[in-house]
Amino acid sequence: MKKVLLSALLLLPGAALAQFDPASLAKVPVKATPVAGNVTLLEGAGGNIGVSAGPDGVLIVDDQFEPLVPKIREALGKLTKGKTKKPEYVLNTHWHFDHTGSNAVLGREGSTIVAHKHVRTRLINGLDMAALKIKIPPAPKEALPVITYDQGISIFFNGEEIQVTHLPAGHTDGDSIVYFTGSNVLHMGDLYTGDKYPFIDLASGGSLEGYLRNVEQVLQTLPAGVKIIPGHGALSGREGLENFAGMLRDTVALVKGKIAAGKTLEQVTAEGMPEKYKSWENEFIRQDQWLAIAYQSLSGQKPDAAK
Repeated sequence: MKKVLLSALLLLPGAALAQFDPASLAKVPVKATPVAGNVTLLEGAGGNIGVSAGPDGVLIVDDQFEPLVPKIREALGKLTKGKTKKPEYVLNTHWHFDHTGSNAVLGREGSTIVAHKHVRTRLINGLDMAALKIKIPPAPKEALPVITYDQGISIFFNGEEIQVTHLPAGHTDGDSIVYFTGSNVLHMGDLYTGDKYPFIDLASGGSLEGYLRNVEQVLQTLPAGVKIIPGHGALSGREGLENFAGMLRDTVALVKGKIAAGKTLEQVTAEGMPEKYKSWENEFIRQDQWLAIAYQSLSGQKPDAAK
């Protein structure tokens, strides 16, 4: 059991970062895709970046890995016809390094970093799980959010209200979604990963049932025709998010039932998920890892204490 849990926990952002050396990351192309209104999607390595570019300048949601900063700058320069390559604002959807890896560089250059208060706290503290030999060092001062909030915040930028809303513990305890009201685009961070199993960071306050509640809450308030930027994966909409919620519901029901029947983690992973979810495995979260996260969360087991 420990071996399976360890393999899942090794997908924490610090360990994920170790899989990408700076030289390799620097070669990754950054692709720009128009979404709607002022908003563009940038895809490179790590979490998807949402960009608002317009008369007030540039605001970005998440910022991937530091070695990609030059290519991110280049993409922003193209979007603004050479007027600026620096974001005025950087919004972090949560604290993981594949979404905050460029914070320090952009912060030093004068970008204002905004995030939920728990994001700042976790970046300050890092993560030390000594028993599993996982350590994510504290972030430098320049990488820290300088504006934080409890429930949410609105930023009026490029002719629209950009609503940032904190949702209760799900992927982590500091998750936010970002809605561009005029463009009708929602960036969900890692509360949505398309048609792939997500990672739920139990050591950072995450919870499978909380994750599902958050997704269901979003579905209840989702505007008609909205475009959804997931934390990872292709641009989506309501249908994709409904499919994602269905997978989460099926996982909760399946694993809860097997826990009630007294089955061990090894039995649960051996029996697997329904065949229709076979394609949901990906290079980061295999089926056994997903079921290990679900089992640990739903059985109330506590991960090793995090700082």
